Amino acid sequence: MSHAEQPVVFIVDDDDHVRRALERLIRSVGLAVETFASAQDFLLHEPPTGPACLVLDVRMPGLGGLDLQQKMTDANLNVPIIFVTGHGTVPMSVRAMKAGAVDFLQKPFDDQILLDAVTDALEQSRESGQAETALAEMRTRLDLLTPREREVFGLVVSGLLNKQVAAELGTAEKTIKVHRARVMQKMQAQSLAELVRMAERLGIEPAGD
Repeated sequence: MSHAEQPVVFIVDDDDHVRRALERLIRSVGLAVETFASAQDFLLHEPPTGPACLVLDVRMPGLGGLDLQQKMTDANLNVPIIFVTGHGTVPMSVRAMKAGAVDFLQKPFDDQILLDAVTDALEQSRESGQAETALAEMRTRLDLLTPREREVFGLVVSGLLNKQVAAELGTAEKTIKVHRARVMQKMQAQSLAELVRMAERLGIEPAGD
């Protein structure tokens, strides 16, 4: 990426005053903010391309905060959520946190607590985005492998030695050495351990399992 994408904080709250107060607070630390009066409006918005988080009211007319969280999970929309509520219950907060919320704040809360939660959520979003980018790059490299190199990749990460791979594929050990070197080069792996980690991230089952 040529430049870091500007992080954005989304606020979804049906209370006009709360929405404006949250927006002022978050803008005061130099962050971009977009506000929505309902969960439905937020769902109609384009998904963010850079780091983002969502400050979300639990109880709203129509689609509530926990329902929106579920819809985002179903749609694979990976935006960390900070719930804010005036009438939260322990079971509600447990449900939200189990479903991956970053924090669950009871109104009225201290401004700094919310800002700290936003900082944590944006950092989580940034790391998650970097992990997704790295995985996409890994998949691109995997596509460069020939069918035979893919076979060798699967056998090598299952712990077989070159001569065992050669026996398995009915070919010469020196041929396997060449294939293995090409796999390492194309996948940009510095070691067998790194290649094994890549296989795990890519969901490649070690051959023979």
